[in-house]
Amino acid sequence: MNADLLSLVPKVDFTRRGFVATSLISGFTVAAGPVMAQTAITTDTQGLTAGEVNIPVPGGTMKAYRAQPAGPGPFPTILVVQEIFGVHEYIKDTCRRFAKQGFQAIAGDLYARQGDMSKVTDMQGAIAVAGKVPDAQVMADLDATAAWAAKNGGDANKLGITGFCWGGRITWLYAAHNPKVKAGVAWYGRLVGNSTELTPKHPIDIVKDLKAPVLGLYGGADQGIPVSTVEQMKAALEANKKFSVFYVYPDTPHAFHADYRPSYRKEAAEDAWQKAVAFFKLHLA
Repeated sequence: MNADLLSLVPKVDFTRRGFVATSLISGFTVAAGPVMAQTAITTDTQGLTAGEVNIPVPGGTMKAYRAQPAGPGPFPTILVVQEIFGVHEYIKDTCRRFAKQGFQAIAGDLYARQGDMSKVTDMQGAIAVAGKVPDAQVMADLDATAAWAAKNGGDANKLGITGFCWGGRITWLYAAHNPKVKAGVAWYGRLVGNSTELTPKHPIDIVKDLKAPVLGLYGGADQGIPVSTVEQMKAALEANKKFSVFYVYPDTPHAFHADYRPSYRKEAAEDAWQKAVAFFKLHLA
């Protein structure tokens, strides 16, 4: 792991009592609002190895949810990056869905140092926690997760990453950060933004550094990510001769894959999921 990168990670005292004892969210994050039980997908663990694991990261131990086919592997690995609401049931189920497709999928609690999402009750609180998380810390934690995965049933030479909303932006950044990444799938991740101390660069700024192709899945009616920024990103990718693919679903809102929320759009979500799985199978074969 890059020493310069590690120097940017905040030094936090993770005591055994305060950090290691923390577990992932049970059920759905309260801050996400009422759960749409009639559309929320539940994937079983039959034929899988699935559950919480501990990942050694700079400064402590991070909880993660891992799902993979039963057996020794090695399996192509997908790092699953949480939406703004943390690693709750939706993200865990997404890991199980990938595992059913033959992948090792692992989602680390990337907010662990900044807050406990199980205690956050509204969107403002979720935004406040996410706003404290430095990109450098996230990159280092994903590096640590990839290293753990490679030693625990994953194939180090077949590494992919996917993320939703907050995690969609991270997907682009990590595809530029880690040369071992073979493919990324970004679900409605922000592409442009202002530079800050914690988030110095955005996907539009790192196009020339991309190490792997990224599939971008976006909603044409996303109020937070205008289609104009998708066009901006496409132009930058073409100018830098970087191969990536975008699908923009017309009249589709942000978080259209989140099957437990009112934003869910079944047809678009199912089509995008099929494209995501095919993209990973192509590039991690």
